Amino acid sequence: MADKKFYDVVDIMKVLPHRFPILLVDRVTEVREDGGKGYKNVTINEDFFNGHFPGAPVMPGVLQVEGMAQCAGYIVMKSLTDKGEFNPDENVIFFMKIDGVKFRKPVRPGDRLDYEITITKMRGKIGVFQGYCRVDGEVSCEAEMTAMIVNKNDANQ
Repeated sequence: MADKKFYDVVDIMKVLPHRFPILLVDRVTEVREDGGKGYKNVTINEDFFNGHFPGAPVMPGVLQVEGMAQCAGYIVMKSLTDKGEFNPDENVIFFMKIDGVKFRKPVRPGDRLDYEITITKMRGKIGVFQGYCRVDGEVSCEAEMTAMIVNKNDANQ
């Protein structure tokens, strides 16, 4: 399925609508029918470190979940685009539900946040994904996420 060894931020922005400062995936390293992998290099220059927390910078957990969701969204949209079943100019993917979120380890500047996504269910336009964030092989966050593909015109109503 994958025609490249990895997808960089330019490739990612062709599929995902997110932009700085909320784009939280730097590279997708694996796209498979059942999931994939990607990562974000966390730097001290991130806007959220200005207030979270001065003197003890920690990446907010909700942004780890958002990063996993973006990685999952890219993997699904890339797979469907390759099959001709998704057009990033006409469609977007929205969160519907997040379950079983656990935060296990702080993420700090200088860490590489590795995303691992498994597609557990895909029915029509709704998908369920199990996601893990890891730093140096240790889980920092995990969650089950549900999302739906919608037409951009319908999303604006």
